[in-house]
Amino acid sequence: MKKERSFIENLHVWGKTWGIVAAVAIISFPFLLMIIYQSGPNWKGLINGFLAVVPMFWAVGTIEIFTYIPMIGVGASYLSFVTGNITNLKAPVAMTALENAKVKAGTEEGEVITTIAVAVSSIVTTLIIVVGVILIVLIKPVGDFLQSEAIAPVFNNVLPALFGGLAVVYVSKNWKLALAPMMLMLVLFIFIPFLNASTVGIMVPVGAVLTILVACLLYKRGIIGTQYRKKGE
Repeated sequence: MKKERSFIENLHVWGKTWGIVAAVAIISFPFLLMIIYQSGPNWKGLINGFLAVVPMFWAVGTIEIFTYIPMIGVGASYLSFVTGNITNLKAPVAMTALENAKVKAGTEEGEVITTIAVAVSSIVTTLIIVVGVILIVLIKPVGDFLQSEAIAPVFNNVLPALFGGLAVVYVSKNWKLALAPMMLMLVLFIFIPFLNASTVGIMVPVGAVLTILVACLLYKRGIIGTQYRKKGE
């Protein structure tokens, strides 16, 4: 009798299958354009750009796998790595869903919650983009206003405002643990000029590793996690 696959095993099977399908579709698109328009790129320039950019993306991509999967789970990770925008959207959505459902990451309940949350987020984002593309002609006057210098500061601060709101929730839960990575990132981004928005993907794992090390130290000293200690330990 064939053994029935578990929920997690099914997530891996379907995640790998559709991940491969998505990768083939994405990679095939530029080649399809070359066939349709009977034109090709400057191969020397393409190779030079490829060698300059790809090593950084491979490094960031590898680091993000170890950083995000334990946070948001298996199914949500498969969806997130295909649809993108993990740091800005998918990870906050998954963590908020876990918080509201009062379940822990890594459990089967957590896997269900984060997978549904990221799936709904991806669908809503896609629908908003579709509506925006359809209505772009009608909202062009509004778009011109939104691109004006007078209102530009508003959009420059949308992302900091989003993460500020999330930070209040999570930092307030354990400010002793959050203090070290926050201070490190502030010092690095203020005093090291080449660190900017494009290097956030690399710095997130750095902050995660520091947080784990600090958490271990604070736990051993009895500063945090006292509620998990057995009596008389």
